[in-house]
Amino acid sequence: MPAKRSSTKQPASGARSDPAVSYNEFKEYEGRRYTGMQIGRSHKWRYDPGEWRETKITPDLWQISYAVTKRRAGRAPEGSGVPVGTEYHWYVLAHQNVAKQTANDYTTSLTGVKFKIAHKRADSGKWSATPRTQRKRMIMFLRGVIADLEKQTEREGDVMARQKQQPTSARRRDHARPRPAMKQATSIRRRAKRASVARRDRRTAPARP
Repeated sequence: MPAKRSSTKQPASGARSDPAVSYNEFKEYEGRRYTGMQIGRSHKWRYDPGEWRETKITPDLWQISYAVTKRRAGRAPEGSGVPVGTEYHWYVLAHQNVAKQTANDYTTSLTGVKFKIAHKRADSGKWSATPRTQRKRMIMFLRGVIADLEKQTEREGDVMARQKQQPTSARRRDHARPRPAMKQATSIRRRAKRASVARRDRRTAPARP
């Protein structure tokens, strides 16, 4: 079933250019209504110098913590966005690629996704979801990620299987091609032999009166 396109209800005349109205108006994505930034738009932030701390838990698992102030690269349009004091709980799943430059310096890049677990409005002291519901949302998100990874793995496996089968098929075709030629050559030799025998028989046969 094809996904429904994201749609936005147009506000009254003159309100279309108002960022605050555009941000807060209802939009739709795959049958679900939402407010805020429209899907497809993006933010750009600059992070202050901060501390990234990590503790090794297992040979391959590290626990990380990072706290810093991030600042918008530009300026938010007047009246747009959520009120000051609003809080969000995001779950981040990302690739971190690092390369050692010196004994103490590494280059690092982070690419991935973040999923909203819950939010807390500025005028409310409660989160939009209980800790139990937040865990359920994390599980739902991670299951979706796992399903996508499994599909990618299956597709890659199918491609590799076809690549492995191709040389075998080519070899089979290569072995199969000479067979008709061999049969044809054998048939030609047999016909030639029969013709030779017939000529010899005619030469040795007694003349008719």
